[in-house]
Amino acid sequence: MPVVSVSMPADLIERLDDLAAEHDYTGRSEVVRESARILLGEFENDRLEDRELAGIVSVLYDFGTQSVERRLTQLRHDHEEHVASTLHGHVDDYCLELFVLEADLEVISRFVGQVRSVEDVRTVDYSLVPLDSVGQLQES
Repeated sequence: MPVVSVSMPADLIERLDDLAAEHDYTGRSEVVRESARILLGEFENDRLEDRELAGIVSVLYDFGTQSVERRLTQLRHDHEEHVASTLHGHVDDYCLELFVLEADLEVISRFVGQVRSVEDVRTVDYSLVPLDSVGQLQES
């Protein structure tokens, strides 16, 4: 198996090691491999392809990190045809940015990937709702 060298903050390495120990992984490499498989497969969900989706993307970053604020604003403008709404709030010492997108899986996937690549972003989470199933949920 090829060896890949990756740079990451010490606290993230410590969390990987703790997770590996707590869940009986053979080591951090196994955790990283599983994480990569999950991330790569995240948007390979056939049931969501070719459907209009609502995507809710939450972004958490340190309060006052202007470089993140500028980059998120740029991404919002770059995707303005798909961003239905945004909300900015403060939670403890963090900023929480919520984006609501209306688009297909490919567009939302690209947006989430671009947000995840922003330096100094702490976490990015998202959820997807197929818009064609909303009426079905109300009828049930």
